[in-house]
Amino acid sequence: MNCDFERFAMQVYPFLELQPFHRTYYRVLEAFAAGRVRRLIVTMPPQHGKSVGATTLLPAYVLGLDPDCRVAIASYSGLLASRFNRRVQRILDSREYAALFPATTIKQGSKPPGYIRTADEVEIVGRQGGLLSVGREGSLTGNRVDCFILDDLYKDAMEANSPLVRANCWEWYTSVVRTRMHNASRELVVFTRWHEEDLIGSLAACEPVAELTRWEQLETPSEEGWLHLNFEALKASPPSELDPRAPGEALWEGQQGAALLARKRRLDPVQFEAMYQGHPSAREGLLYGAGFAEYDALPPGIVRRANYTDTADTGDDYLCSLSYAVDGDGTIYVTDAVYTREPMERSEPLVAEMLVRSDTREALVESNNGGRGFARAVQARATGVRVEWFHQSGNKEARILSNSATVLHTVRFPRGWNRRWPELHAHLTTYRRQFRANRWHDAADVVTGIVEREATDTGRRRVKGVRFWGS
Repeated sequence: MNCDFERFAMQVYPFLELQPFHRTYYRVLEAFAAGRVRRLIVTMPPQHGKSVGATTLLPAYVLGLDPDCRVAIASYSGLLASRFNRRVQRILDSREYAALFPATTIKQGSKPPGYIRTADEVEIVGRQGGLLSVGREGSLTGNRVDCFILDDLYKDAMEANSPLVRANCWEWYTSVVRTRMHNASRELVVFTRWHEEDLIGSLAACEPVAELTRWEQLETPSEEGWLHLNFEALKASPPSELDPRAPGEALWEGQQGAALLARKRRLDPVQFEAMYQGHPSAREGLLYGAGFAEYDALPPGIVRRANYTDTADTGDDYLCSLSYAVDGDGTIYVTDAVYTREPMERSEPLVAEMLVRSDTREALVESNNGGRGFARAVQARATGVRVEWFHQSGNKEARILSNSATVLHTVRFPRGWNRRWPELHAHLTTYRRQFRANRWHDAADVVTGIVEREATDTGRRRVKGVRFWGS
């Protein structure tokens, strides 16, 4: 039966009060359900109906269109995911649903036998499809997933602001969610933003994400990239086909009006930008933010090609190695990078190959954490490069904070470096002024070391009184 998503929603949930943005939202979800969009991100403020659309109505609609589809719902807890599953089952049980999709039925009581119907899993009778729910970090072993819906993977701000929770969520996503998917699988990520390094932020750092502003984008989406639909509580971005509101207009005036939202913003501007505007990368509190300049090509008159490397302090830290060129005015152009948590037997050849590839003449390695042995190993592999090591005795916090303005003024990165080195980009642009709030200091330490070396005493083998040793 030909039934668009909005009509379906009103048929099974006649009590819905759809606003203009809901109709837009449902039209986008319909494109996802039909398979025209395979990778979709939707962000919107709390209490605006995101879960009703994406995690309650959408799974039932997808199974109606294709009873052989294997749908999975994930949330921050198994309990919440099961609640979504039960809501979907109630829709599948309804007379309204049967009238629209008579071929999609589920077990009633004990009949027919042999089919699963629990709070966490339900199978479509006579077909291959079904619905599975799982909490974050839960197992999906052996289950193929054709359509994955991830809703609210962080319970609250406390979880989202925890580096450990975010790291665990990312590891679960890459090792569980992605491994259950195949070439034709669809993926929907929908939640309120809490933090710039949440799952959406991590995905955007690794894969192309296009802002969804025109209807034609639904017809020709990228095979590899994501479409991102963001509804701001108070319109701040330019009007678009999907969201033509005027600047400052509330998304749902009758539910959370502009005056109420303005009061919420005054209470906590940073959190408001994240939760209500979908822009968690607020500039407040960031040391560098988006302030790094980019370049398209190296200028003429390069006078020096060098490298600075900081080996990892612990197994959780990153080895950061940046090759760079310096022009006659002292501007520093990063040309290549190795940013990895791989062990030294893997990182040594990576750095050596980069030194040769980038035509580096001199390389400097901090010797504090096994750097001397690392420098010798790299020197043996890159014989045409002069590799030196030194002991850094300066206070890391004081060095990074006091040199931040110089870093932004003198260091340039190649255009598109966010795609080329996503983790390096993320860790630098989200590095916070509050030193202890940062999980990793490696990238900030290296750009600081570079400007200390180049801006204080160009051409001489001394940085603020620190002695260098040759290999």
